[in-house]
Amino acid sequence: MLDPAQNDSFTDHYLGVPFDLSEVLFIATANFLQNIPGPLLDRLETVEFTGYTELEKLAIARQYLVPRQIKENGLSPERLLIEDSAVREITGGYTREAGVRQLERELGRLSRKIARRVAVDGGERIVLTGAEVRSQLGRPKVRPERAAPSDAVGTATGMYYTPTGGDIMFVEASLMPGKGELVLTGHLGDVMKESARAALTYAKTHATALGVPEEALKDRDVHVHVPAGAIPKDGPSAGVTMATALVSAMTQRAARHDIAMTGEVTLSGRVLPIGGLKEKVLGAARAGIMEIVLPKENEPELEDLPEEIRKSLIFHPVETLEEVLAIALRSRDAKVVDELLSLGTGNKIQS
Repeated sequence: MLDPAQNDSFTDHYLGVPFDLSEVLFIATANFLQNIPGPLLDRLETVEFTGYTELEKLAIARQYLVPRQIKENGLSPERLLIEDSAVREITGGYTREAGVRQLERELGRLSRKIARRVAVDGGERIVLTGAEVRSQLGRPKVRPERAAPSDAVGTATGMYYTPTGGDIMFVEASLMPGKGELVLTGHLGDVMKESARAALTYAKTHATALGVPEEALKDRDVHVHVPAGAIPKDGPSAGVTMATALVSAMTQRAARHDIAMTGEVTLSGRVLPIGGLKEKVLGAARAGIMEIVLPKENEPELEDLPEEIRKSLIFHPVETLEEVLAIALRSRDAKVVDELLSLGTGNKIQS
């Protein structure tokens, strides 16, 4: 059906009649590219649409969703004004999606409540602000992660991407007496487990350069945990986060809470590029993160970010894990930071 060399005489098995499909344009949609069979995907041209940013959702709501819901619920702009702060409150506290379907449902729900109030009480024009949303829609349904309140030993902040947008996650590492085993918890997939093993191997082989005490590795088990254990997690981009959490636990140097990082890591300490950078950065910014550590090869993708995001964050493009650790870990001795930076290139840009 999709082969241009044969589909001019495609025969349907139900009717048994040949059809000319050579001039037909087929459009298919999918949420997960990896679930499309290879032979089918090979015959398609892929166009990727990323999720809307918060500002894009606000603009869509202001121009289309709010006027439509006000009209459909028997109101008018003269009777109800939904301010931008209310739309932001609904977007952040009551929806979690790449598009705006749920946002429109919540706006419709809100409009119906106001319409009932107008029908019963009448009165003057109602101006709805963000502070009044909870009284109309109840408690928020979405609890997005927020940046940690302070630095912590053994806890690093990573970023992840889902079809509903980006967010941050915390990776925790702890040492305990044992036989040198690696314990992984948090409903991790195979790729993420491999990243944890690679990070631990790197930390052990570079223990002297990293300032890891010998007793931190002798007869000790290492436990790596990613909270929200009921949610499956997989992918290689948490490699640098796991390595940072491990080295932090081994050296007892606190990891900075205002930095989020992403990148795949190799046994030699190279930081490899990842996907979904735009969504990850937007999610981190929404969570209150101030600085981003990203692979050097992903640096050109920063141009895809909204200008206000580029101006509000500090970006650290890195090529090696030594650079990541020098940026992300606090040090009791400034000399340690200088030694780590001397191993890498120390790239840093601020937009």
